Order: sequence, then structure tokens, then C-alpha cells
Amino acid sequence: MGFFSFLGRLLFASLFILSAWQMYSEFDVHGGPAAKQLLPNYTFAKELLASKFGMGVVDVKDVVAAIIFFKGFGGFLFVFGNSFGAYLLIFYLVLLATTTPFLYDFYNYNLNDPEFSIHLNDLLQIVALLGALLFFVGMRNTMLRRQRKKKAPKPKTN
Repeated sequence: MGFFSFLGRLLFASLFILSAWQMYSEFDVHGGPAAKQLLPNYTFAKELLASKFGMGVVDVKDVVAAIIFFKGFGGFLFVFGNSFGAYLLIFYLVLLATTTPFLYDFYNYNLNDPEFSIHLNDLLQIVALLGALLFFVGMRNTMLRRQRKKKAPKPKTN
């Protein structure tokens, strides 16, 4: 059971680790293709936050660097069963799920448009990955609670 658990975590985390590696290898002075893709919607969100809250927001290059960190480091820790890695990936996916309506505006397309299904599938994939990580954290917490409830055997005295 331990090997299959490790193999499942490795296969699951490989999605995040390989994605982070690709983003890292394409990262340049301006943030790479990921920053170029995020830039139009990021500037909209940046202006919205600045007008509502009056605070400055970090550069898109820094956002891409943080994404690489959350995916890579979180995936690496998750492979070895560390809950902190799962929490990093959950944090990344929650941020991604909350920004998805800005990044993937599937609601602006008709049902017959191919862009609609592509963007909707991206959103559903994020939700499914988030559900799997929440399941892992929940099962891990349940198992730890069960182990604490077991009483240690008392030493026999003669």
C-alpha cells in the first residue's frame, strides 16, 4: 500500500512539477510566455484593486515567479507525503480558481464556440485537482487522529 500511495502522489504531483519546470525554463526578464498570457487580465485586476483599495500590486513577473514556487516546491513536498506541500498546492489552486473568471472568460462565449469548452474544461480541471488535494488533506488528518486515539500498550511488570 505504501508504494502505491507514493506512486499516486508522484503521478499527481508530476502535473505540477513538470508545469513549473516548463514555466521556469521559459522564464526571462519579463516573465516569459506565462506573463504575456496573464498580462491583459492582470492589468485589469491590478487597476481594479488599485481603484478600490488604493494599494499597489506586484509586477506580473513576480506573480509568475510565485506560481513557479507554489507549483514546484509544493509538488516536490507532496510527493513525499508532506501536508505543507498539499497546502501550497491548495493555496495555488484556490487563487487560480478565484481568478479564473478573469483569466478564462468562458461566460462570454456561446455554448457552440470551441473557446467555451476549452475555458470551461480548464475551470473544471482546477476544481477537480482542488478536490483531490482536499481529499488528501482530509484523509491524512483522519489517519493522524486515529493513530493518536490508539493507546500505547502498557509495559508488563513481573
